[in-house]
Amino acid sequence: MLNIHKLWLFSSLCIIVIVVLYFQSEVTRLEEGYRKLEYKLVQTHSQSRQFFPKPTEKDDDDLVVIYNRVPKTGSTSFVGVAYDLCKKNHFKVLHINITANMHVMSLNNQYKFAQNVTKWQEIKPALYHGHMAFLNFDRLGTTRKPLFINLIRKPLDRLVSYYYFLRHGDNFRPHLVRKKHGDKVTFDDCVAKGQPDCDPSNMWLQVPFFCGHAAECWKPGNKWALDQAKHNLINHYLLVGVTEEMLDFISVLEAVLPRFFKGAIEHYLSSNKSHLRQTSSKIEPTLETIERIKKSDIWKMENELYEFAYEHFKFVKRKVLMKDVNSVPQIYFYEKVRPK
Repeated sequence: MLNIHKLWLFSSLCIIVIVVLYFQSEVTRLEEGYRKLEYKLVQTHSQSRQFFPKPTEKDDDDLVVIYNRVPKTGSTSFVGVAYDLCKKNHFKVLHINITANMHVMSLNNQYKFAQNVTKWQEIKPALYHGHMAFLNFDRLGTTRKPLFINLIRKPLDRLVSYYYFLRHGDNFRPHLVRKKHGDKVTFDDCVAKGQPDCDPSNMWLQVPFFCGHAAECWKPGNKWALDQAKHNLINHYLLVGVTEEMLDFISVLEAVLPRFFKGAIEHYLSSNKSHLRQTSSKIEPTLETIERIKKSDIWKMENELYEFAYEHFKFVKRKVLMKDVNSVPQIYFYEKVRPK
């Protein structure tokens, strides 16, 4: 008798759980349907009013984008996509070639470059790219400013990649002999021996690239440079992605700048652009080497900038790519316009 009672109780609990789960699923389904209906109603409402001028392709014909690419951050792969899309999407791509691969322009060239980029109508819309530090157009007397974009990479990963790149090259131009060709010293051995090629000061590159052309930007370990880099990243860059999430970077750009990047996601996934310029014969550092590098103040500052950029990128892409649970596409429209 007792077992029958327990069986009855267990069966009742199972039925209750099933009923609760059913109603929860129904509530979730109805809420989702309501959100979709609400979105469609708002969208229809906004479209029914003539308060939302639709942008045309001609509105972006004056657009200039500058990608001041940091070395060894996956920039060749990204630029490859831009070159493949430029003819189809009707924009120009130009490489900024500075003497001896210098990252800082002289003052007279800063001025000439700023004037040229903003006034060269025949070449617009255009994407400029090159290994050049951020250039603040506000101080150079231009009436218009370009949009800046960039990629940033974990600082130690970037340094290790560059170390082996100088010795073994990459798969982009495999037959080109690099300046450290023949040097077989591993990164671990280099760190153990305290040699200059693996010194943490060589990591001081992403901070100055975002900091700009001021002398203080290029002093390794300068706290002011780090603060300025963060300021510029937030206030002067349309988008800064991370190398480790290149596809999401391209996805956001396609959503925000379809004038340039329409079709970029499909092209990136279906072409070989995601595999360009991989450093050959790269050996990952040991945990001992990593811990030794991480004691450096320069690594700490460079990593702080990377973490800062990554957090901001995650915040931006959540809003653009709608990766939040139960989220719906965001729209905006104008209402209560007076006088009628």
